[in-house]
Amino acid sequence: MPEIYDIAIIGGGINGCGIARDAAGRGLDVYLCEKGDLGGATSSASTKLLHGGLRYLEHYEFKLVREALQERERLWAIAPHFVRPLRFVLPYMPGMRAKWQLRLGLFIYDHIGGRVRLPGTTNVRLAGQALGEGLASSLKSGFEYSDCWVEDNRLVVMNAKAASELGAVIETHTAMTAAKRDGDGWSVTVSLGGHQRTIRARTLINAAGPWANDIVSRTAGRPARGKVRLVQGSHIVVPKLYAHDRCFIFQNSDSRIFFTIPYEGDYTLVGTTDRDFDGDIDQFSATEQEKAYLCNAVSRCFDKPLTTADIVWSYSGVRPLYDDGASAAQKATRDYVIEVDEEAGIGLISIFGGKITTYRRLAEAVMDRLEPLLARDKAKLVAARAGWTGRTALPGGDFAIDAFEEQLAALRARYAFLPEEQLRRLFTYYGSRLPLVLGQAKSLSDLGRTFGAGLTEAEVDYLVREEWARNAEDIVFRRSKLGLNMRSEDIAALDRFLEGKRQSLAG
Repeated sequence: MPEIYDIAIIGGGINGCGIARDAAGRGLDVYLCEKGDLGGATSSASTKLLHGGLRYLEHYEFKLVREALQERERLWAIAPHFVRPLRFVLPYMPGMRAKWQLRLGLFIYDHIGGRVRLPGTTNVRLAGQALGEGLASSLKSGFEYSDCWVEDNRLVVMNAKAASELGAVIETHTAMTAAKRDGDGWSVTVSLGGHQRTIRARTLINAAGPWANDIVSRTAGRPARGKVRLVQGSHIVVPKLYAHDRCFIFQNSDSRIFFTIPYEGDYTLVGTTDRDFDGDIDQFSATEQEKAYLCNAVSRCFDKPLTTADIVWSYSGVRPLYDDGASAAQKATRDYVIEVDEEAGIGLISIFGGKITTYRRLAEAVMDRLEPLLARDKAKLVAARAGWTGRTALPGGDFAIDAFEEQLAALRARYAFLPEEQLRRLFTYYGSRLPLVLGQAKSLSDLGRTFGAGLTEAEVDYLVREEWARNAEDIVFRRSKLGLNMRSEDIAALDRFLEGKRQSLAG
């Protein structure tokens, strides 16, 4: 470990891990601590979309939409294993936005971001068509356009993995308990399992998401100049609502929008809500009101009513949006704001707001702010490698976008004993690194114990060894969503297995 890191990052969500990857790849000494699991809060509670935010056009957020749309295909190119294109259907809903408004918005959406590979907008008929099966009879036509899907926790963890392989120190379940200016930098005290130690860094980056204001007050000794507006967004997972592979984006009667997205084979993901949050950010979940809101919204758009009794799973996140004074939570900007606190050349950089689609651009903006705070030789390194993260694949993604099936076929020949669904899921998660998970296995029994839903001991060992997983929730509800198809007793057995491994290693 260096005597003093160039930067210490507080927070292991997508922004913190994205900054760690960019900085480490530019030759900086990087330390990151996360008090829980990587992506364990807001970053794993997204709608799993890489999108420009069609509705943001109504709020004149053209810069944000343009930047996000440019990033969709860039992220697809560097992570073709867990990013994929999706087609969205936007039905025309009588009494809401006029058809010409929808078409104009989609025309801008198609052209403002430099779309290259993704297909553009088309008109679609819904009435009497397979695409409209199960929809309310009032929904007769609409438009179809493109965005992308992302396995959000994979995106977080693979940024952390890339940073680690470039020399960054990544410590999870490690909380920052104190930080103070110290000579030419910062002394940062962190705690792991009750054991405290201190590291030193020239610059401190506050990427703590919903906890960002608290970090500013504890480190700078003053309130943040920017203000975080905490907005809760919840999702529900229900048995699949229709057979085809399209997603729907519906307008709701309160002017919000919500999505229905095919999810994990047998389910549909529905979300999201937008409500100001005023509670304990360490203890929250989807409220009964939010669940009912989403069920009622779906029931207005489909023939078959949806009730809260149909919900298989729900999840919720608190988004740390920048408070721009918008009166309603859904109108608050999703753009990011970077605040630099400087005193005698010593920097505290805090991040407010942002969205998962633009995390990489946010990291580049932080590097720009960081450059003047570095020694001259370090600043040259930072400047020389600008933009590298958009050109270099994330771990497992070192193959062409259109080579997914070709890569999968080669693995199918090598691991012929694996069921097709299991192999496809594993390749989506690990890409070209799948052989590091499966090794020289010639049969299912070579992969060790099976915990259910295709989760094997070999995969669990890999996730613990290489991806900072510690407990069953990390594995079956963040690194994957296998918990949807596992019995509670299977998940409990996995937790006991992991606890046994920890005790064995400690002994």
